[in-house]
Amino acid sequence: MAKSIYITSAEGHSGKSSIALGVLDTLLRGIERVGVFRPVARSTHERDYVLELLLSRDGMNLDYDECVGVSYEEVHDDPDAALSRIVDRFKSVEAKCDAVVIVGSDYTDVATPTELAYNARIAANLGAPVLLALTGREPDETRARTADELRQVAELSIPELLGAHASLFSIIVNRADPGKLTEIAKAVADAAHVPVWAIPEDPYLIAPTMDAILQAVDGTLLKGDKALLGREALGVVIAAMSMENVLLRLIEGGVVIIPGDRSEVLLAALTAHASATFPSLSGIVLNGGFDLSPTMDHLIAGLDETLPIVTTGLGTYQTAQRIAQARGRLSATSQRKVDTALALFEKHVDAAVLSEALGAGNSTVVTPLMFEYALLSRARADKKHIVLPEGNDDRILQAAGTLLARGVVDLTILGDENDVRARAAGLGVDIAAAKVLSPTDADLHEKFAQEYAKLRAHKGMTVERARDIVTDVSYFGTMMVHFGLADGMVSGAMHTTAHTITPALQFIKTVDGVNVVSSVFFMALADRVLVYGDCAIVPDPTSDQLADIAISSAGTALQFGIEPSVAMLSYSTGESGSGADVDKVRVATALVHERRPDLEVDGPIQYDAAADVAVGEAKMPGSNVAGHATVFIFPDLNTGNNTYKAVQRSAGAVAIGPVLQGLRKPVNDLSRGALVRDIVNTVAITAIQAQSPVEAK
Repeated sequence: MAKSIYITSAEGHSGKSSIALGVLDTLLRGIERVGVFRPVARSTHERDYVLELLLSRDGMNLDYDECVGVSYEEVHDDPDAALSRIVDRFKSVEAKCDAVVIVGSDYTDVATPTELAYNARIAANLGAPVLLALTGREPDETRARTADELRQVAELSIPELLGAHASLFSIIVNRADPGKLTEIAKAVADAAHVPVWAIPEDPYLIAPTMDAILQAVDGTLLKGDKALLGREALGVVIAAMSMENVLLRLIEGGVVIIPGDRSEVLLAALTAHASATFPSLSGIVLNGGFDLSPTMDHLIAGLDETLPIVTTGLGTYQTAQRIAQARGRLSATSQRKVDTALALFEKHVDAAVLSEALGAGNSTVVTPLMFEYALLSRARADKKHIVLPEGNDDRILQAAGTLLARGVVDLTILGDENDVRARAAGLGVDIAAAKVLSPTDADLHEKFAQEYAKLRAHKGMTVERARDIVTDVSYFGTMMVHFGLADGMVSGAMHTTAHTITPALQFIKTVDGVNVVSSVFFMALADRVLVYGDCAIVPDPTSDQLADIAISSAGTALQFGIEPSVAMLSYSTGESGSGADVDKVRVATALVHERRPDLEVDGPIQYDAAADVAVGEAKMPGSNVAGHATVFIFPDLNTGNNTYKAVQRSAGAVAIGPVLQGLRKPVNDLSRGALVRDIVNTVAITAIQAQSPVEAK
């Protein structure tokens, strides 16, 4: 039977969805099959955004419909029959999972203790302990609750749970006064006698997006980039005053309400947004239903064409009222909100208590998601500084936002600071903690040019030529690593592999004892992670290079917690075949034995004999590697590249890489089709490589 946890609240607007996200994220790190269940859906007319958010997380394999119990209407019509249906539908989900996160109702129907009592009945009948969410704000949200007030809320809520025979597991006070977290947690714990944590209020989590504002005012997008409608509006400025006074009241991330016939104020707001001396806006709402004149339309076309400008026929008061009532939602489309919520949960909630109670971390299985979580955790444990040269790529900025929010690494992003920060702000990405550096930086440019000329003098390099070369972002970023200004570099989202690694080959150089830079992919299968090398760099390695690749790959595997058992692959096993290709692998295997007698290595060996115990015993009896290989070394790039892609597509494996190896300092290459998730993983891998550089023996 799956272990489950029931998350419910005593009233509305508690931020229960962010707590559910944090709990789910914690469980996915250590449990193979995690499910979610919504006993009472918000609406029968539209999909539940909380459930969609949770099901969108990597590692979730359930369909939306099977995770829904009943509607509010069914509860009203017959509470007992609805409860019976909830239990029945939950059991279907439970049968497929090792743990289930159950998210209670949202108080969208009634806001009385009766709803809490019904949630308690559900929890008791599902056999799930309750995690109770309390809100640190008053119902009208005008002020924060005191510790004593929250203790009283707990004292009123707990009997409702116990009266329905539900078991209280813990309490989280969400949206709490940031300056009184310890006091609040202690006061509530004194009343509840269970673990209590307090998560501070974060205005960003409740801020509406420009898209939500557009919907709230029944508006139309007049101008701007649709992709930027996802940016949150952190405040409202009503431009019912002179242009000069409006400019003084602009706020970072604000939305400005401007009467549609006040073209001079519109022009001032757009100019201020485009400048580096005023706050960056999230959007503009033109109210009153006025059309822009052709002259004004032509004029503003020459300014920032990306800032969303929404038009509505509502008056100023009604527009402001509707925007004020629009609430921010924690949804799958707002990565910054998700990152913020997870970062707050990780910082303020003891995940070990949740994990231990629900058995997370006890499994010997390593799923792709578990491996990725482990990467982030290891990188975070000893934070390193990584440089990202491609600051003009949206994916890089989005990945940077996630990495910074989750506290994984420190970052330097290369590019024009005004352009990079403006684009990040427009995307709704917070990179405030990153350093943004121009590759023409006056303090570093000459230093890098002099060093590059010195290092490449034997190739005829001059300082004059070097001054041009080091303004290239790959060279500039690699020079930062060379001088210790960054611990590693990740590039390639917009550049070729050669463009990324050539500077590293020229002056980072290889580890002593290794003569070739190669790569591996971490192949995350359903239940384990294997290492494939080389699948990306060396087209047709010699025996000596193949031995280098095997030794480097074994070191990389060990660095990431994979015990290396190295299979030197070929089209024949043992002594059964002959030919130049097999002989190359045979010689390489002997070289590895000679150079690293401590390694478990065997070859030539076919893939099936290396991976399958029964086949391994039949084809290579007595081998410690046959059937147990964790590191697979391919004889050439053609074989390796096609094999990793075949396994990725046919077996549904997650291929993480390529991860470069053999360099003295870590530099890693991205695919030009890399997703944000790929970039985040590669940066984490680079940071871990920087924590403990592999030394050749």
